[in-house]
Amino acid sequence: MDDYKLFKALIYKKTGIDLSAYKEKQMKRRIEALAARRGFNKLADYFKGLDKDHRLYDEFLNYITINVSEFFRNPSQWDVLRKEVVPLLLGSKKNIKVWSCACSTGEEPYSLVMLLSEFLKLEEINVLATDIDEGAIEKAKTGVYRENSLKNLPLGYKDKFFSRIGSNYRISDTVRERVKFRKLNLLKDGFPTQCDLIVCRNVLIYFTEQAKQQLYQNLGDALSDGGVLFVGSTEQIVLPQKHNFIPMKVFFYKKAIKCSQS
Repeated sequence: MDDYKLFKALIYKKTGIDLSAYKEKQMKRRIEALAARRGFNKLADYFKGLDKDHRLYDEFLNYITINVSEFFRNPSQWDVLRKEVVPLLLGSKKNIKVWSCACSTGEEPYSLVMLLSEFLKLEEINVLATDIDEGAIEKAKTGVYRENSLKNLPLGYKDKFFSRIGSNYRISDTVRERVKFRKLNLLKDGFPTQCDLIVCRNVLIYFTEQAKQQLYQNLGDALSDGGVLFVGSTEQIVLPQKHNFIPMKVFFYKKAIKCSQS
């Protein structure tokens, strides 16, 4: 068994993360570079290191799950969410079920709560936020961020929803309390159901085509009829109709409503 194949098997046994579902050349290159920076020439030795050293293990998880985020990342897409998607969803119901399915360190689900507060009372808002990286989730729960991650906040949001702590900013408890965080492996675990809005951005790009097709199907199944999937800037779905999606706007797909048979 070659070095990377063995490493993939060991990682799957330890974490449940199937590295075979990621684009192999890209992921292998990233892991080998990280291992080399930590002084490991062989991936088998690197695994032994991260199996014993919690810091190495946390660094590895953070590295492969690409935890790069900021509030209201790609602001023009959030404008579409504000002006068109949310009003459409709330046009037929009083509240909506929202899932941020690769939430990283929390900027995305907290952005969702702040945006939804323009339409609903804060106490009416509930966002499920999941990620495979427990370290990222714990950081998200603290709600403390560097100023640079706030650069895309809409006007007035910083004063309304954040307090300054030294050189950092802490999101208000009124926003933090509206998000429920939990660990979830998109390739392995069951999904929530009857979601009206699913935000899945900047994660599918790293998966193989086969894994992506299965995820699109599972994400579609997790949506309510007429629910909306919001994807990342490089993740437009080819042949969305195959998964019962109707293109709505760039980066937004609506689940087709099934016609009842008489």
